[in-house]
Amino acid sequence: MSIYKKVLGNDFNKLHPMLQQRYDFAGGRSFEATGTMIEIKGGPKWLYPLFRLGVNWKLLFPERGKNIPFSIKNRALIGANGDSQIHWERIFYFGMKKRYFNALMSLDETRLVIKDYLGEPPLVYSDLAFDVSDEGAITIHSLNQRLVLGKIEVPLPKLFQGLATVTECFDEMNNVFRIAVIVRNPLIGHLFSYEGAFVQNA
Repeated sequence: MSIYKKVLGNDFNKLHPMLQQRYDFAGGRSFEATGTMIEIKGGPKWLYPLFRLGVNWKLLFPERGKNIPFSIKNRALIGANGDSQIHWERIFYFGMKKRYFNALMSLDETRLVIKDYLGEPPLVYSDLAFDVSDEGAITIHSLNQRLVLGKIEVPLPKLFQGLATVTECFDEMNNVFRIAVIVRNPLIGHLFSYEGAFVQNA
C-alpha cells in the first residue's frame, strides 16, 4: 500500500480520482509529468547566497521567473531497512540551467506522519501532515524540522524553519494537475514559492 494511502486513511478515497492515481505507488509504480510554472518567486535579496548554496544539495536555487518549464518524477523505492520510500525529483529549466528541488519521503508508522528528507545528500528534515479538501484537493503542511549534518540531526528553532504549504488539485476543465507551493519563515515571511500546472507523461 502507498505510504500516502496509509497516512490519509479513509480520506484517501476523498481525493479526486486523478490524485488517487497520482499518489498510489503500490507495486513500485512511478509517476512522471511535465508542465510550466506560471511564476517562481523568492524572498529578500539578501537570502540569495543561501539559495545559491542550496544548488549544491539539489534543494534551493536563486533563479526566479515566469513561464518556467518544469518536470517531476516520483519513484517508489525500498530503503536499506526495508521501508517504502518515494523519491521526488523536481526540475526547473531556466534556459540551459537545470535547478532541482528533490526529496525522499517515507512513513513513520508509529506517528502516522510522512518523513521528508530534503536535498541530495539530505540537508533538511521535516515532518509532513496531509489534508484533503471537500473538493478533492490535497494539502501538505511541513511541521517540525531538523538540520541534517551527516548522521546527526539538529532540531531547528521555529524562527529558523522554512515551513511549506503545498496544494495540489486536478483541473478537469483543462485536464491538468495544478500545484501551488509557498515556503514561509515565521520571522522573515515569504521565502520561496511557485505555482503552475503539469500533465502526466504518456
